[in-house]
Amino acid sequence: MEDRNLPLETNRFYHIYNRGNNRENIFFKEENYRYFLMKYDHYLSEYVDTYAYCLLPNHFHILVRIKQNLPPLQTGSKIYTDTEKIVSEAFRRFFTSYSKSINKQEGRVGSLFQKNFRRKEITNESYFRNMINYIHTNPEKHKISRDFRAYPHSSYKRMLIDKPSKLFKEQVIAWFGSKLAFEEFHDSDLDDGTLGDLIIED
Repeated sequence: MEDRNLPLETNRFYHIYNRGNNRENIFFKEENYRYFLMKYDHYLSEYVDTYAYCLLPNHFHILVRIKQNLPPLQTGSKIYTDTEKIVSEAFRRFFTSYSKSINKQEGRVGSLFQKNFRRKEITNESYFRNMINYIHTNPEKHKISRDFRAYPHSSYKRMLIDKPSKLFKEQVIAWFGSKLAFEEFHDSDLDDGTLGDLIIED
């Protein structure tokens, strides 16, 4: 199934990806990254649990689990009760809100993001760990940072800090076994074949 049409279902994990329209940037200033996360929290935290993220100049990766017992979401006269429609509408609102602010900032018009974000379901713990590695090391893969550990706009460093957060970092560390194991796993080189069709960049 085309990954843009893959149903989003309760209590399942997904790798979420989207990029700028025509591969253009979606972040222009440092404060845009913080604003993106603030808007994401505002629109999505009621519907998804977030396990990892990486924001790059023209695209982003997020690993989420769809929450159970989602509250209905109303848009005008429409009331969404289906999980797929609720989460997709929440993402649509998020993208629209962020886009309006960036368009105003940059004096631009039109769509900021590609239409219909892409998603892949993560179905086992091995893929979960590999996807965490892939998301966090993305800045190196795209030659945006020499060392992904120093990149400021991913969840990697947050995972290692003992500070309360909406990020589900304790669960992530538990899947690796310890913080040391988490760090060591990120030192291993994954080839694209390891992740197979879970990579949805093109």
